[in-house]
Amino acid sequence: MTHDTTAPQDSRPSQGELTAPQHTVAVPLSGATLDELAEQTAAATVIGIGESTRFSRETFEVRAQLFRRLVQRHGFRALAVQDSAGAAADLDRYVHTGEGSAESALDGAWRPWRTAEMAATLEWIRAFNQDHPHDPVRIFGVKPLQARPEDYDAVLDHVRDAAPERWAEVSSHLEPIRTAHHTEEHVQRARGTHPGRPFVDHARDALALIRSLPDVGRADRADDILARLRLIVDFHERSVAGRGNYAGDAAVWADAVADFRRRTGLRVVYWDGIAHTSAAPVTLGLAPERGPQPSVGSLLRERYGTGYVSVAIGFHHGDLGVVTVPEPAQDLLDAMLGEAESAAHWLDLRLDAVRRRWDGPAKARVVSGIYDPSRDAAEHLAVANLTDAFDVLIHIRQASPVRWLS
Repeated sequence: MTHDTTAPQDSRPSQGELTAPQHTVAVPLSGATLDELAEQTAAATVIGIGESTRFSRETFEVRAQLFRRLVQRHGFRALAVQDSAGAAADLDRYVHTGEGSAESALDGAWRPWRTAEMAATLEWIRAFNQDHPHDPVRIFGVKPLQARPEDYDAVLDHVRDAAPERWAEVSSHLEPIRTAHHTEEHVQRARGTHPGRPFVDHARDALALIRSLPDVGRADRADDILARLRLIVDFHERSVAGRGNYAGDAAVWADAVADFRRRTGLRVVYWDGIAHTSAAPVTLGLAPERGPQPSVGSLLRERYGTGYVSVAIGFHHGDLGVVTVPEPAQDLLDAMLGEAESAAHWLDLRLDAVRRRWDGPAKARVVSGIYDPSRDAAEHLAVANLTDAFDVLIHIRQASPVRWLS
């Protein structure tokens, strides 16, 4: 398979085609094509591979297969994921030691990672590390250390010992909000399952209550409990619902990637959504009043220049299990890419002829945990110039759901 580097005569730019059956359900894509994709991005220091949704088996599989080639053939040795340092440390421990299972390593991970597809990726990395004990793949999280479910248990156990008469009151604050570690607060609001009061208010009240309790046992135990509660408050303050926006802590996450790179010298593949991996600021269709916001990828592009490569994987339509996504509106990038009838295809926007065709503003659909088909027109990100935001586009015609771990 080769690229056509001349401008085509019809309305579409040159495209490299991924060979796959029409419905591309859990079927490997063309190895030769993915080899070429890996080759054309392998000169980078950091590669951001973003998906337009975290619910598609096909988009995940393309990303995983590209990652494997970058590791096997081009020396990439680190995987950065959108998760906390603690949760990612569990994943890193598994791929280094084989302790437990991939599924158990994912128990404390962010909900979108807890899939059979992610478990298979961890198992592959574990096998690679066994074969390369002196040159292993590392996994790290771009988020700082965060509260975990066991922190809530430790606080409640402390209250049961210190002031059992206050246990029910503290529990009334912590039990509702710990559910955010399974289903994020803003997703609960979108689904109509939220109990009502902002979780961050519950967390702050719990902290105030604990501060008023008498110390029990060693002073370091009381200090540990307060530290855990501060993590709980911080977790809810930094959540999408707590911040009141979807932008994330782009500077913090970009610094985490750069710091890891500086400390280890390893080249990094960064997995996240396309709104985060975009190499240019993005405007979210659900919050247009905020205007363009820096993304993790845009900050990495400032730091590394062309040493940061942004790959975007999207899809046209499909049943994702949690929601059925219709065909996109005609003004979306997804619709324009969908004009090609192949099951999966791709564009290298760095080629001059292709870049000339695709320069300019663009909107790409984003299917998040709060996606609602009735407002499909607003469920997108917008960029001032598509070719500044993404270096490579991969488009899947039809998507099917990931397989959630129990």
